Amino acid sequence: QVQLVESGGGLVQAGGSLRLSCAASGRTFSRYAMGWFRQAPGKEREFVAGITWTGGSTSYADSVKDRFTISRDNANNTVYLQMNSLKPEDTAVYYCAGRGTYWFSTFAWDYDYWGQGTQVTVSS
Repeated sequence: QVQLVESGGGLVQAGGSLRLSCAASGRTFSRYAMGWFRQAPGKEREFVAGITWTGGSTSYADSVKDRFTISRDNANNTVYLQMNSLKPEDTAVYYCAGRGTYWFSTFAWDYDYWGQGTQVTVSS
């Protein structure tokens, strides 16, 4: 069982940066691939970034590539999402998710555990 708690969201101007954190409970965090997803009002939840349980491989949605960076610290049971050059279209609730496999997935239904979400609002 893994519990996930996101933090770091907020209001930022376009062009600014935020770093989201996702703290996980449980001793097996290092055996979970992690993903970040987001959901804007009236839209479906979408994949943002994923990372394998070693952190050796990552992937990003085209819309955030070269602006966002996912990373993890297995010693501290935390996964991060560094978001730079933020745009108004990045406004959404951001969720971290975990699945008990090496590889992450770009599909929300493949994840077993979810955090409660953190709001990111980018003003123009």
